[in-house]
Amino acid sequence: MSTLLEVSGISVTFDGFRAINNLSFRIGEAELRAIIGPNGAGKTTFMDIVTGKTRPDEGRVIWGEKNVSLLKMSESQIARQGIGRKFQRPTVFEDQSVFDNLLMALKNDRGPFAVLTYRRSAEDADKVRALAEEIGLKAELPRKAGELAHGQKQWLEIGMLLAQEPRLLLVDEPAAGMSPAEREHTTALLVEAAKTRAVVVVEHDMEFVRRLGCKVTVFHEGSVLAEGSLDHVTANKDVIDVYLGR
Repeated sequence: MSTLLEVSGISVTFDGFRAINNLSFRIGEAELRAIIGPNGAGKTTFMDIVTGKTRPDEGRVIWGEKNVSLLKMSESQIARQGIGRKFQRPTVFEDQSVFDNLLMALKNDRGPFAVLTYRRSAEDADKVRALAEEIGLKAELPRKAGELAHGQKQWLEIGMLLAQEPRLLLVDEPAAGMSPAEREHTTALLVEAAKTRAVVVVEHDMEFVRRLGCKVTVFHEGSVLAEGSLDHVTANKDVIDVYLGR
């Protein structure tokens, strides 16, 4: 499997605190990966670096077949490269319908003239319905997004990211606050999405990570501590010490 994203030797320090310490990480083109680690391990900072929100002090972040450096790009340029990020709290347009939320997210020309002259096509409407089916919200299309349950809002936001046809999806704690049934649906959604793109899930919930059934990377103090199956990493003495605080 060819590498889609390769992060090598990155470090970043905030006010004397080394949040990321010589971290290296790579993910393939259609791969699901979970990142776990205690609070302060550098998980969020890692995502901030990949999406251009934070600049590392050193190291490289290389993207795609052409091996371009993401460190030379702005946040919006990185997003246009096909990197989508979902934060913990869902950000949807509450007053708009589910249909309109998905429609606005579709990958179309974003230039000012194109936006002004945009007319909804039958093809766009079909894409929205297909997306709604994929995320399990087909029946909710006419409803206002603000009326959705917590889990449904999370799925809508994942759908809005998928609408942009990203090649890499970074998802932060998708299972937080969900019912068991919602979590199951979220698992299925992410597993399905990872068949055609790279998906990185940052998660605290080990049971949820187990359900994903994917390779796990453990962060600790800004570095990779262990990598492998969940059973492999949770049997690692260093990982046990970190999680049990020895």
